[in-house]
Amino acid sequence: MAMQVNAGIASLRKAPAPDAEQGSQVLHGEEVILHHEEGEFGLVQSRHDRYTGWALMAALSAPLLKPTHRVQALRAYVYPEPSIKSSPHFPVSLGALVASEGLEKGRFVKCSRSGWLIADQLAPIGRVEKDPAAIALKYLHTPYLWGARESLGIDCSGLVQQSFGACGVRVPRDSDMQAAWLGAPIDDWTEAGALRRNDLVFWQGHVGIMLNSTHLIHANGYHMAVAAEPLSDAVERIAPLYGQPVQARRLQFGPKADREGPDWLQTA
Repeated sequence: MAMQVNAGIASLRKAPAPDAEQGSQVLHGEEVILHHEEGEFGLVQSRHDRYTGWALMAALSAPLLKPTHRVQALRAYVYPEPSIKSSPHFPVSLGALVASEGLEKGRFVKCSRSGWLIADQLAPIGRVEKDPAAIALKYLHTPYLWGARESLGIDCSGLVQQSFGACGVRVPRDSDMQAAWLGAPIDDWTEAGALRRNDLVFWQGHVGIMLNSTHLIHANGYHMAVAAEPLSDAVERIAPLYGQPVQARRLQFGPKADREGPDWLQTA
């Protein structure tokens, strides 16, 4: 059964329990396939990236609504009334999807199953950004949170997924999947000046986005936040624990990057 997230975020947990490990998250308006229910949880698979986990049924709704806009601000609040003085229902993060009812009052637009949002914080579906690194910088200092992909907490692969997703690229959820399925390897990436903005550098179990040929941005457990730093500093610090980077990759992005679904999404 196809359902849609009606809360600000829905955690995908490893077991049907509120304290079970979070494997990923599904954003407001994203679709899932419900397989079966167990207590207050349902075993679901995200249609966005095929990730599977247990979500609270209270965070899901049916039938599906067709999104008209996505959230382009890092974080926006959903209000019960078209007033910033009203008490918000919940926050939604960059990339969340909403369905406008076509009703506007001042700066606000009313959206089904959520409420009133500031129109300037939304972008029409189909409009994409041009620079993943610029999107990643919006998350600078966002707390690190395992299995997260929102503005209140995010992990390394979630940052890559959200940053490139805003630019029209469907990205796998985990860093090992990204290393296997995204773009193409950069053969000479260790040579001085070979890396460029938006290249991805992978360690075993970690990933960062290059801001230029020498600096990267990544969500990491050392800073416990999204941080920008010289790649050389990150390599030196990470090496004793996880070894040297294993590869770098470069991919295309933009309006035509993914119109019929990427190859990895078709992988069984």
